[in-house]
Amino acid sequence: MKGEHMKCKWANGPLLKALLIICILFLKIQMQAQTDSAKKAFTITGYAEGYYSYDFAEPPDKLKPPYLYSFNRHNEPNFNLLMLKGNYQTAMFRANAAFMAGTYSKYNLAQEPDVLRNIYELNFGVRLGKKSIWFDAGVMPSHLGFESAIGKDCWNLTRSIMAENSPYYETGVKLGYDSDNGKWYAAMLFLVGWQRMKPVEENSLPSFGTQVQYKPNAKLLLNSSSFIGTDKPDSARKMRYFHDLYAIFQVNAKLGLQAAFDIGAEQEAKGSSSYNYWYTWVLGMKYNWNKRIATGFRLEYYQDKNGVIVSTETGEEMNVFGASANLDVQIFKKLLWRTEYRSFTGKGEQFVKNGDPVQGNQAVTTSLAFYF
Repeated sequence: MKGEHMKCKWANGPLLKALLIICILFLKIQMQAQTDSAKKAFTITGYAEGYYSYDFAEPPDKLKPPYLYSFNRHNEPNFNLLMLKGNYQTAMFRANAAFMAGTYSKYNLAQEPDVLRNIYELNFGVRLGKKSIWFDAGVMPSHLGFESAIGKDCWNLTRSIMAENSPYYETGVKLGYDSDNGKWYAAMLFLVGWQRMKPVEENSLPSFGTQVQYKPNAKLLLNSSSFIGTDKPDSARKMRYFHDLYAIFQVNAKLGLQAAFDIGAEQEAKGSSSYNYWYTWVLGMKYNWNKRIATGFRLEYYQDKNGVIVSTETGEEMNVFGASANLDVQIFKKLLWRTEYRSFTGKGEQFVKNGDPVQGNQAVTTSLAFYF
């Protein structure tokens, strides 16, 4: 479960099942093709990341603060993500089927039905005409945020509170456009909810999303994404509005910078003109000392006074500042070892240690990722 995983009657069952069946049949047909071009169009990739994390609060249930869903087990070796993915890509068609296991799927998808919790990605797409316009449908990576569950693609070993409490994935349909010069990307989305595969029961209202990216050059990426919808039954409907803004700047071959700001609002009650707000920001830096060794740093802040998305261990309002530093060693081309120290400080006593409320929390995590 990530943030509030919520769900919608209009898409309950038939729509999702149809999408899954279409994806599976599409992949099966393409995999059976015997031409050389079809064989080259299909690829298989895998990712496995094991970890050990020690939380200095020593939680008796071995779980870190409740708003962390990745690398969240204390004092035991575990796998955060085990994933196998098949991809089919031609000039006019594409499809992805990826299945997973590990503590990420166990906790982040806790409110999904058992049969869906091992799906990482399951979608297909069709190119519309000669232009770079794609229609995609199924379970897809989220259009919100710059972090994913695949650790090697992120600058830090653990995920930010921002990433953990906004969607990692989404289910629905997307219409996306890439400009001919490669500088602009824009998309519109029709979704079943806020990080959902199975929609919320008795919710007749779909959700919507937008995304705009601008790459003026190879060094800079600017992104603006939004979500509009509700993740509650019609009887208790609260409209939710969310915006995600981030920039990634690769200063040179060694130094990269990240900055992100998210803000959300949700109605206090059905039909209310008053809203509860939350916001968060992240600043990140990565420095490559050479081809094998890199360091990453992150500063972050998350505030959710009314507990719309995040609840603390002690019941106090969410108001947390965090800092982390990690060292990455590329042992071999496909083997990455990372170690990270992470610290949180809360306004008031938001954490628990030895059964007592405390102001801070610290943890050390190490991971080993193999991929192909």
